[in-house]
Amino acid sequence: MHIQDTHWSSASALGPNGTVSAAVDGRGDTSRTTPLRVDAQRNLEHVLRAAREVFGELGYGAPMEDVARRARVGVGTVYRRFPSKDVLVRRIAEEETSRLTDQARTALGQEDEPWSALSRFLRTSVASGAGRLLPPQVLRVGVAEEGTESTGVDEARVPQQRSQPGGGELRLLTDAGAQSVVDDTGAAALLDVVGRLVDRARAAGELRPDVSVSDVLLVIATAAPSLPDPVHQAAASSRLLDILLEGLRSRPAS
Repeated sequence: MHIQDTHWSSASALGPNGTVSAAVDGRGDTSRTTPLRVDAQRNLEHVLRAAREVFGELGYGAPMEDVARRARVGVGTVYRRFPSKDVLVRRIAEEETSRLTDQARTALGQEDEPWSALSRFLRTSVASGAGRLLPPQVLRVGVAEEGTESTGVDEARVPQQRSQPGGGELRLLTDAGAQSVVDDTGAAALLDVVGRLVDRARAAGELRPDVSVSDVLLVIATAAPSLPDPVHQAAASSRLLDILLEGLRSRPAS
């Protein structure tokens, strides 16, 4: 898995429901939208599907030309739908973050057993391949040593981080001065619901006490490899996830 940062644009000419914005402000709000033509909508769907595949295989650093080639359209068509690569990356990252949040909420609402809820979320997320498209700011991990001040850390968005043997704390980091791939609301919603899954499993004594939200997200990213053969990829993901889940479970004191 490859994750690469870029500088994220806050303006988008494309709405989330296949509409083109007539006016866009700095927060992405539109004053009016018009539906896309059938052929334009079809091209948009091809571009989005290709972008998910390319970014999932090569990371967000992959060039727009690769996306256009995979979508079988000209690169100009991609730029007509997305005025910059940053806008396309933001669209994909927001959709994948929202999808993961929905999967976590479903597991939380439909599974009574805490461990079953957490493992269902992990299995569903890994099977969907969403881990390869998680935005960088929810995957970046840094260790803040005791007595030193960490920069670029929003502690409120990272609940229940684990203590390190050396006295430091494992935290998710964001780049100071850089815009997020995903808006704060979307990232916070994902961290909150995954935090509830983690808290329940920990309180039930089924999750190792040192496991954090960031660990769970790293499992999703790690257990979703991109391999050329789909059958091999599915088998490898399932096997790797089984091993990682065993590592997350608490063990009786000897």
